[in-house]
Amino acid sequence: MLKHRIIPCVLLKDWQLTKSVNFEEFRTIGHPKVTARIYNNRNVDELIVLDIDASTHESDGINFVTLSDIAEECYMPLTLGGGIKTLDHINELLKIGADKVSINTIALENPDFIKEASSKFGSQCIVVSIDVKKIDDIYKIFNRNLGLVENLELISWLKEVEALGAGEILITSVDLDGSEKGYDLELISLVSKEVSIPVIANAGAGKPQDCVDAVKSGADAIAAASIFHFTQYTPRNIKEELHRNNFSVRLN
Repeated sequence: MLKHRIIPCVLLKDWQLTKSVNFEEFRTIGHPKVTARIYNNRNVDELIVLDIDASTHESDGINFVTLSDIAEECYMPLTLGGGIKTLDHINELLKIGADKVSINTIALENPDFIKEASSKFGSQCIVVSIDVKKIDDIYKIFNRNLGLVENLELISWLKEVEALGAGEILITSVDLDGSEKGYDLELISLVSKEVSIPVIANAGAGKPQDCVDAVKSGADAIAAASIFHFTQYTPRNIKEELHRNNFSVRLN
């Protein structure tokens, strides 16, 4: 049986690791290397770091220096993303220590890039990040650079992403980002029923039961950050709660 993973998902902004609230307000978590070291000690299953400075069209590019520093501290699988525009970018991130990469804007602008990347590096290496807002009871794809992507329907995009070779989907509720109010269980259920590849649920965790509810709704893995930095709960607490609810996790 595959084990459910607990994955901190943090943002690199202004040379610091941060956590956003609704993709707008940013709270500093700490120094990149120190934070990665703490996650190592807390025995998390994986770590996702998204360079949001690099993800803007006006950026000077990916902060390979800081991401390399983070990778040096990581003894868990590491996913790096933000600002990826070419296959060379992916190759460089893998060279500095990434196990996977997360792509978002480039996938929306050029879906064939998913196929090119998965063909060259393997589908297990490619995570497609999809950010979603709920507007008038309809889930809409949202992107920091592109805004609401009105010409693309969520379910169609999910199926296309899988067909093009993505290995995993990181699904984030913009509405619940940083809220600690719980995951969007309806969204998680919808996504997990439409694809057969692993779904990482992101945004909303405030207590361990929220993570249990997300897994019950179909999430293969749980991504979170605020719960680890702004509450008393640890990754271990979440794993223990999942274990109590008969879900398989790595507890050692």
